[in-house]
Amino acid sequence: MKLRLDKYLADMGLGTRSEVKKAIRKGLVQINAQTVREPEHKVDTKADQVLYCGQPAAYREYEYYMLNKPAGVISATGDSKERCVVDLIESRMRKDLFPVGRLDKDTEGLLLITNDGDLAHRLLSPKKHVDKVYFAKIRGRVTWEDAEAFRQGMDIGEKKRTLPSELHILEAGEISEVELTIREGKFHQVKRMFQAVGKEVLYLKRLRMGPLVLDESLKPGEYRTLNTQELDILC
Repeated sequence: MKLRLDKYLADMGLGTRSEVKKAIRKGLVQINAQTVREPEHKVDTKADQVLYCGQPAAYREYEYYMLNKPAGVISATGDSKERCVVDLIESRMRKDLFPVGRLDKDTEGLLLITNDGDLAHRLLSPKKHVDKVYFAKIRGRVTWEDAEAFRQGMDIGEKKRTLPSELHILEAGEISEVELTIREGKFHQVKRMFQAVGKEVLYLKRLRMGPLVLDESLKPGEYRTLNTQELDILC
């Protein structure tokens, strides 16, 4: 792929387009050991070696990060008041990363951070019915009748009932523990489903999205790049 030099550098988060143009014109950029002063110069992202202020500036078309989202952080790319999930990815090179789907502010667990729009569409498209698996703690005794209601699809106040989901009761009591698999992503869906059977979600954590499984070695707020095997099954 060939890109304008100023776009190449800006995509890698080395400055705004105007900032990198100034650096280029000052002779601070080299391509294949030759100083280039034209921002419009075309760079072959696979073949050319680029130095910016004497440091290598390798191009990454896509980045993929698995984040164990902590509570208290919003699933957004930027906000004037709240800390966002993208802010947690300190090693990111690209400036166009976004979360694939959303987790509520108080929800923890698996969140994919990338700039690959095609992959995001495949995982989020309602037509794909991609599994999303959650662990939850519920106020109230979750029953077999609740599981059957989830399996049938539920009325949560929208035009269409929810798609059938799978509710597995891990522990039943005053505080129940469950694992839930849903195949859509309506607003506050899990919380609204339990409200529909007279119960309250106290804690919610996403464990899996499609074939991507949360790395349990990641503490809340920690992240890592996807490994080759994970990329193969996703892409």
